[in-house]
Amino acid sequence: MVHVYNCHPFASQQIVQVEQEPGLVCCGGGALFVVASGGCKVEAYSLEQEGCPLICRFATMGTVKSILHSNIGDYLVTIEEKNSATYLRAYTNWRYQAEEKARVGVRLLGHLLRGVSMRGGEQMEIIEIPLSERPLAVACCYVTGDLLVGCQNTLVLFTLRRENQQNLQNQSQQTAQSPVPNIQQSSSQNQGLLSGSNLNFSILDFERSVILHLPKMTPKQVALCVGYIAVLADLEVLVLKVDASSEPKTLEESPDSNNMDDLEDQTDFLLIPRHQELLGDRAQDCDIPVSIEKTGLEDAGQYTLSYVLFRRFTPEFFQGCSVEETQLHSLQLHPLFTSNQSVSLEEPACVFCFFSLPTAGYLYSLRGGVELLSTYQYPEKVLEAVLTDHLLHVITRNALQCFTVRCAAVAARIEDPYIDTTMRACPPCSLEVCALRMQLFIGLRSVCVYNHHVVLFSTADTETPEETERNNQRRSIELKEHTMLTGVFLAVGIDPATMPALESLLSHHILSRKWTMSSPKQTSATGHGWNLYVVDTVSPLTLYREMVEYSQRYAETNPQGQSLRHLLSEAHLLLRSALLQISGRQQNRDCDPAVSLQTDADGQPEKQTRVGTDRQELEEALRQNCAHLGDCFSRSSQKDCHLALPYYRMSGLSVAEVLSRNHPLPSSPHSYGPGFLFYLKHYLLEETEQSLGQETANEVIEIFSKSEPSELISVCASPPMINLSPARTLQILQHLENTAGVSVPLTITMATMMLRLNNLPEYTQLMGRHTEMQLVYGFIEEPRLLLHGVGGGLHTLIHPTALTQELAKSQPGLLVAAIVALHENSKVQLEQADHIFKELGCENCLQVDFWEAMLMASSQEAVIQELLFRLASVYIERLTNTNSDTHFSASRTASKHRSLKCADDLINSCSHYGALYPWLTVLSPAYTTNFQHLEVLHKLQSLLCGPSLSMGAVTPLLERLTEETLWGFSLHLLCATRRGQYDSSIDKLLDRCPQAIIAYANHQLQDKHMSMWWQKLLPELCNRTRAAANNSILLNALQETLVVVAMETSPAEFLELIPDDGSASYFLPHLLTCTQRHMVA
Repeated sequence: MVHVYNCHPFASQQIVQVEQEPGLVCCGGGALFVVASGGCKVEAYSLEQEGCPLICRFATMGTVKSILHSNIGDYLVTIEEKNSATYLRAYTNWRYQAEEKARVGVRLLGHLLRGVSMRGGEQMEIIEIPLSERPLAVACCYVTGDLLVGCQNTLVLFTLRRENQQNLQNQSQQTAQSPVPNIQQSSSQNQGLLSGSNLNFSILDFERSVILHLPKMTPKQVALCVGYIAVLADLEVLVLKVDASSEPKTLEESPDSNNMDDLEDQTDFLLIPRHQELLGDRAQDCDIPVSIEKTGLEDAGQYTLSYVLFRRFTPEFFQGCSVEETQLHSLQLHPLFTSNQSVSLEEPACVFCFFSLPTAGYLYSLRGGVELLSTYQYPEKVLEAVLTDHLLHVITRNALQCFTVRCAAVAARIEDPYIDTTMRACPPCSLEVCALRMQLFIGLRSVCVYNHHVVLFSTADTETPEETERNNQRRSIELKEHTMLTGVFLAVGIDPATMPALESLLSHHILSRKWTMSSPKQTSATGHGWNLYVVDTVSPLTLYREMVEYSQRYAETNPQGQSLRHLLSEAHLLLRSALLQISGRQQNRDCDPAVSLQTDADGQPEKQTRVGTDRQELEEALRQNCAHLGDCFSRSSQKDCHLALPYYRMSGLSVAEVLSRNHPLPSSPHSYGPGFLFYLKHYLLEETEQSLGQETANEVIEIFSKSEPSELISVCASPPMINLSPARTLQILQHLENTAGVSVPLTITMATMMLRLNNLPEYTQLMGRHTEMQLVYGFIEEPRLLLHGVGGGLHTLIHPTALTQELAKSQPGLLVAAIVALHENSKVQLEQADHIFKELGCENCLQVDFWEAMLMASSQEAVIQELLFRLASVYIERLTNTNSDTHFSASRTASKHRSLKCADDLINSCSHYGALYPWLTVLSPAYTTNFQHLEVLHKLQSLLCGPSLSMGAVTPLLERLTEETLWGFSLHLLCATRRGQYDSSIDKLLDRCPQAIIAYANHQLQDKHMSMWWQKLLPELCNRTRAAANNSILLNALQETLVVVAMETSPAEFLELIPDDGSASYFLPHLLTCTQRHMVA
């Protein structure tokens, strides 16, 4: 479907004063090129100046059959005929022909050795490009300036090259070393010319690089754009991609080339091709084989060929077109650059392919996946079409018409990855196209476009094909009338042939006579039957404003209609394409130095200032358009209502401004558009530091209370709603509770409002309605009641609410449990929770309680190890900064706060806290220290006794604790024992606290360490008791040790352990016990 809007895209038109009837017309580089009907003279007119004055004229070497201009290199390429031969020529430096008598140099492709090519490019040059076949079509690359030539069954690609002074000097030096005398003389002349010429000149030349063979396709038109090659036949279009690789490889033949013999056998049959459309990789399944031949002498790389698109049409009758007239035309490859491209200008972000039938046009996107963007259904037969960034210009016999294009929609999605998200939006690429108001002409023949100039060539024939057809119909009717009347007279016996008067009457055709006859058309003797028009299109901003004005009619009659949305979407794409055009002009301004002659005289500072102003106006218009689109989608159906959010964001409107643009639907005074509510909900869900004013916040609450009461809790918990009126909100929430029933999040929200009203009794009563676990689930359901900034990611700072601050004072256990639950439900990160406790001033108390609770709840190994290290560090810090005989003095907060979990609670409920070893109670009995110190000590000892804490990580921390106190010694001894250092631990324990040695040995020296009893402990006790015979502690320890040794060893082994110092009698009772046990066993 094609929408039609009465918006005029044309601003003005002028007639180019051409002396002779044009035969061919093209434009580019700010100039209009006209080939006279004789075909041997080219005139160039300035499109950028009023009246299109003549720039220059020059003669060609043959009759021009085709002419094309390349912006890159500013050269013309022609197909010419002379003496029944066809030639391909390129004309460079043609602007110097403005002097009329300027010299002209003629040379062959690649010949740059003699004087005319060495003069710094100060004269026009004609480059003869030899070909082995007759050229049929040519195309120039818009980006690189390369040249593509289509012949009978081949395509030849020429690479544009620039030869500067340094290259030519190197060539001259290489030639000077040649042993041939005449070459040395020519080289010395060239060097002399170089030394006196301009140092900054460059000479254009071409190098034949690739030849493609298409044995089954004869090109009618060709197109080229950065490696993409398009070929058009009568009813077929083929797009290929040629890529150059730096790795030299042997070229392989196309897999279809071997089947040519089989195809030739089928020439005796009449085959009618079927309609085909093959996109992407499927295009290689077409029946057109292509083989590649590399011809570049300097390139040692490999060219790879891939199929991109193939489209074949079946010959049939179209609207008003015969089978013979049904032919493809207007092939074009159109590149488009984005404003933030980081790659070189030789890689456009988008490449589009356009071609047309007389009744329909087709636009494809080639990069990033081949896709049919638009199909243009023409109202009448189209002769030619030209694609630009934001409009498609087509001509019929008597009209110029413009259609919108979707190029900007594709480029926007490549340029901005946030398109089609809640952040930004753009109309879809599949949006139906629209036709704008047409401009009537007479006898249009061709069209070409440069920037905002549309050039039209028209001829008014003395008898048009339509008039010829009407005359034939009239003669047929007259013959039928004459035959009928003659038969009537003969039937009554009258022969008109014998009566001259009757014969004269019959010749007047009285049956078909009309009372009013139009006079035959007379061609003016003073005028001519052709014209050359330059039609200027309006600026995109002007066309946008007309579209907005035109859209007001739809807004007044049907604000929710599809036509209003479609027209605003067209205006949006128009502005986007204009912004891309400005960026492209800035990028391409210095792309080609060959066009400096036409731009040096322009005021560059003024032009840059004007471009900056235009960009600002376009960006402001785009914001206004986004606001209008946001209004449309805010009232839209559920299918598209989500688009109101990104468009309102792109408009830059505040929430208050959006509120003022949206009102309740007329059908229901209490209901708003779904898109508007969607926008409000997502705005309030965002964690933004911008808060709404009280009036706006109250209005938002009223809107949701009438439209979506179920969202009231989320709305009240939103950070931007911090300024809402608590009294009015409480009334709304109470009404919600009466209608919807009691819920935990609703109760917490009402309690928050009571807290803001400083009504603590009511707050306490509301919080007491539910158990602590139910409240925790309520916080999980709506975390923003507790924390602002939830869900913003790892690096988002979150802040406590007023409710959180109150819970820290009155219900710290609930606060800790709630934050643990939020962490386990991935609502809060560990670092964010730490930040909350620091803001609350509870980093030395509730934060540690939170870590301990997290250790009980978490199952993530990385989190567990982090928490173990943090808790060990805190416990050591507390033990370091406190005295065992006094209360905590380093932190008043910690001294006032009692931990939520004592050591016994942690040991009983958390597997990471291990039971205290029995010998630890001997080293640090309860009566030797205060309660808080003992709690911290037991927690640290329990962590060290547990299975999870890494001793390697905690050992450096324990270095801060001295071993002078028994509790400090116990920690060091515990750590050494956990690391398997039993020998040194036994020695230290016997030195500091021998009364604990048996408890230590009974617990630690078991299983595989049992041998330590007689290998380490027994000898050590023997030595020490020998030195201190009156030490009862050591003697008792020795007795206990001998009992264990007697039970675990054989008599022979025990006998070996008895020292030979004469004290054997002391060991004999234990030896007897060992022997008796052994005999019984």
